[in-house]
Amino acid sequence: MGEDVLLTVDEMYRADAAAAKSGIPSLELMEAAGRGIVRELCRRWPTPRPVTVLCGPGNNGGDGFVVARILLGMGWPVRVALLGKWDALKGDAAVNAGRWSGSVEPLGPDVLDGCGLVVDALFGAGLGRALKGPARAVVEEINARRLDCLAVDVPSGVHGDTGEILGVAPVAQLTVTFFRPKPGHFLLPGRSRVGKLAVVDIGIPVTVLDEIRPQIRQNSPANWHDRFPFPVPDSNKYTRGHAVIAGGREMTGAARLAARGARRIGAGLVTIATAPEAFAIYAADMPGTLVKPLADPDAFVELLSDERKNAVLVGPGAGVTNGTRRCALAALDGGKATVLDADALTVFADGPEDLFSAIRSPCVLAPHEGEFRRVFTEEGDKLTRARAAAARSGAVVILKGSDTVIADPDGRAAIDATSPPDLATGGSGDVLAGFILGLLAQGMDAFDAACAGVWVHGAAAADFGPGLIAEDLPAGTPKVLRRLRQYGVGTAATSDGAR
Repeated sequence: MGEDVLLTVDEMYRADAAAAKSGIPSLELMEAAGRGIVRELCRRWPTPRPVTVLCGPGNNGGDGFVVARILLGMGWPVRVALLGKWDALKGDAAVNAGRWSGSVEPLGPDVLDGCGLVVDALFGAGLGRALKGPARAVVEEINARRLDCLAVDVPSGVHGDTGEILGVAPVAQLTVTFFRPKPGHFLLPGRSRVGKLAVVDIGIPVTVLDEIRPQIRQNSPANWHDRFPFPVPDSNKYTRGHAVIAGGREMTGAARLAARGARRIGAGLVTIATAPEAFAIYAADMPGTLVKPLADPDAFVELLSDERKNAVLVGPGAGVTNGTRRCALAALDGGKATVLDADALTVFADGPEDLFSAIRSPCVLAPHEGEFRRVFTEEGDKLTRARAAAARSGAVVILKGSDTVIADPDGRAAIDATSPPDLATGGSGDVLAGFILGLLAQGMDAFDAACAGVWVHGAAAADFGPGLIAEDLPAGTPKVLRRLRQYGVGTAATSDGAR
């Protein structure tokens, strides 16, 4: 239960406290953590080698002492270095330091001499200040020497909630965390230091999640698969929705890519509405896409008066014009499920409240960082900004990137960190907007549609690999959907490997 849940630092403290309240001694949790770390370490590096365990002054350091003791008992050469004074250790960390039978050296770069593997147990996810002094010097030396590194909980210097690097952090090949991951494992730039992430069970009851009620998850089919609008025997093109895309006069490729995305993901009908002078370009492209010439935005309003046209996309290639603004407001005023992207966001840069006050129906805003800064003033890390923007606007906000954040006005959020960098190509965002549009047209909830659209988008890109261009994404969608249909019934797609 809750395998895709992400816990903030505070929520993880609450999980530890709830476990202790249920009768599980915290010392047992630390022992289980140490044994889990060693198990994952031996899977990654099965041949014994000289290990230096770097212990911090808190519970992360206590985990390190457990690791050192277990490895020494297995015959590994182990060296332990401590940040701070032995007699300053408290609680479980002090108990496990006392169980260590070897010597303890002061922390400094020289403890890395002759080392074949570093266990970074200096600081955990709750670190709130930049590394300095001996800790910083040692971490810089780990990176300079390119030493193999296992990080306990998070690489020291990475904030567990934000992914921020506080000054410096080691580049780990493996990070071992406990019970559930944290947002900082998946948010950049911290994600670039994590390496492979292993989550170990240390005995915290899953039932503590019922009390914590976490709102952040990894973007995985587990969260929305049972609501994905696969066609059923009595489906027809009308029951699967009629999506409308506002097509620009000049950059016609954007709307055409979005139309392909919407159709591939299942929209029953897709109409591109455009100025008469661009009609021939759109009409000559895809025979299955309907094209409607419209003289002006008033005609767009009239088009949307048809109740069967239930989802609208405005923005891709539309131009930063008053016409784009009027089309966006027409979609919202008409109560349609709406996706606004690109120019339909930029056009409200001088008056974003005009946009937000018009959002009264399901709406997805899909900015990249530049567009986000034009429309929103929210500050902080990516997750915080996206959630605050969703709450302020009343729309689902997709803050795009390699660590895409999808945020709902009700506080829920998902982090999608599995999309490949090959998506950094012109037009890929237009296809994503089309995917989300197509899912909205089929009646999917806005937050679910945003999460599913982002996942399918990344899955199609990962399947294709190097050389990807935007046109490849709709073409790769059927393979992804076939796999997604089988999710949970034997050949499950997963959020990380089976895309």
